[in-house]
Amino acid sequence: MSTALITPRKLSGTIVAPPSKSYTHRAIICALLSRGVCEIYPVELSNDVMATINAARTLGAFVNLVSGRLIIDARAAFLKDHITINCSESGSTLRFLIPIVCAFGISAKFEGTSTLVSRPMGVFSEILPKFGVECKYAGVLPFSVSGRLMPGKFLISQDISSQFVSGLLFALPLLPGDSEIILTTACGSSGYIDMTAKTMEDFGVTVTKTERGFRIPGNQRYRARNYAVEGDWSQTAFFLAAGAIGEPVRVRGVNPNSLQGDRIIANLLSRMGANVSFGDDEVTVSPERLEGGNVFAERIPDLVPVLAILGACAEGSTRIFGASRLKFKESNRLKSLYAGLKGLGVNVTETDDGLLIYGQKFFENAKINGFSDHRIVMAFAIAAIMARDKICISDAESISKSYPSFFEDYNKLGGCVNVLDL
Repeated sequence: MSTALITPRKLSGTIVAPPSKSYTHRAIICALLSRGVCEIYPVELSNDVMATINAARTLGAFVNLVSGRLIIDARAAFLKDHITINCSESGSTLRFLIPIVCAFGISAKFEGTSTLVSRPMGVFSEILPKFGVECKYAGVLPFSVSGRLMPGKFLISQDISSQFVSGLLFALPLLPGDSEIILTTACGSSGYIDMTAKTMEDFGVTVTKTERGFRIPGNQRYRARNYAVEGDWSQTAFFLAAGAIGEPVRVRGVNPNSLQGDRIIANLLSRMGANVSFGDDEVTVSPERLEGGNVFAERIPDLVPVLAILGACAEGSTRIFGASRLKFKESNRLKSLYAGLKGLGVNVTETDDGLLIYGQKFFENAKINGFSDHRIVMAFAIAAIMARDKICISDAESISKSYPSFFEDYNKLGGCVNVLDL
């Protein structure tokens, strides 16, 4: 366990965005399904990405990292009859791979650690048995499957996570017949599903978007290829927020036209009053007077932590709503944000599906509980810019789940973070 001790300093300068964690997961999965040899680059070995890499190895692929390029040889993948996959804390790894192993008729037990053990999995335990798969699930991991997935019409709710839809999208093209996914509720994080479909297309597999879901032709094959991973807007958001409340920050290596839903952070910052400008593959944010407002967060749940900090720095009030799914992340993020903001002296109220935050000029020095949640730790590290004195944040090591070099980039921009091992 470690604590981040942060001395308040405004951040400024230029960094390169880390490669997208979401696209890296998807590229590894598609490379695995190609049953060929692929290179994926650049790659940052976050804990979540390592969970997918280790799962690929368990499934029989040879995976090596050479000079920042991930080489995946999947010619011997999917040949085992029985496997156990430890997904660590990665929900993407777990929910992407369950339908995939079922498509190959592999009997598998999926395990995990920390809060992943109790994150909701009922969608699969209810749907998959209707299509030839036996599931064993007692409300917590392990989640075991046996039998071969059959094609058909899959009705699925989007109340919890888009990852269930993405998992089915990966698997259904491999089946001997055509399938359809029908979304029975409004799709929340639709951007993540679009990213899945785009990555599949890049590897030679096509699906058709319909008014209510997707049509998926069967008997398709993934094609091996080399794949360049674009920069991560979800991680970039933290430093763009620092530019809005400190001094100008430029982030290179991001695609302004990305399918990543979290690219909307640039629009939200501009709407709050920050100065936002784009180059060919970069974005710069400079501070201006920020004003609060209403933010509907159903499609951008990963931005809520940094938006909460921005709201606390803006004039007036900020209402974040439509964020109920944050209760089922690495922590209950609504409660985690409420506790941290209260600790900083912010006037904040937790609602059923979000937060009501009243802005102020400075934060009190405080000891913040990071709740072993990477996005909570990173959000309050940005809040430290506006603190009167040093801020301590527990569970600093949790950033390794998604952005291991976060504190390194923070200090490159002039920050002062010391991570103390306890």
